[in-house]
Amino acid sequence: MSRQTVHLSVPAQAAFARTVRMMAANLAVVCDMSVDEVEDVRMAAEEGFVVCCATAPESCEVSFALDVGEVRTSFALGPMPIDEGDDALDLAELLLSAICDEHGVTEDGRTLNLVKRAESAYGE
Repeated sequence: MSRQTVHLSVPAQAAFARTVRMMAANLAVVCDMSVDEVEDVRMAAEEGFVVCCATAPESCEVSFALDVGEVRTSFALGPMPIDEGDDALDLAELLLSAICDEHGVTEDGRTLNLVKRAESAYGE
């Protein structure tokens, strides 16, 4: 598979978290990830959605860059800064650090980037 990109735009409301989770899981399957890796991508997408919504965007804009054994997910963040004292955001950070191979907010604070690679992508 050559690199493919999928864009998703949903209202930044809790009712649409499932849409983001299910899209992420489906795309991880397309990337030949294992069941556990698909679950990690799904959980990462949910936590990314929580962080995105906390920044008060008009809508949640998500981009998925797909390759064999890898899903890169980017969330366009809203105008509110990430409140580092917020318990929900602290929990999201903890979960993202446990399930993603890479994660972080760009220097300008406008994008949250998440990367999950399949174990087979490491040559194991």
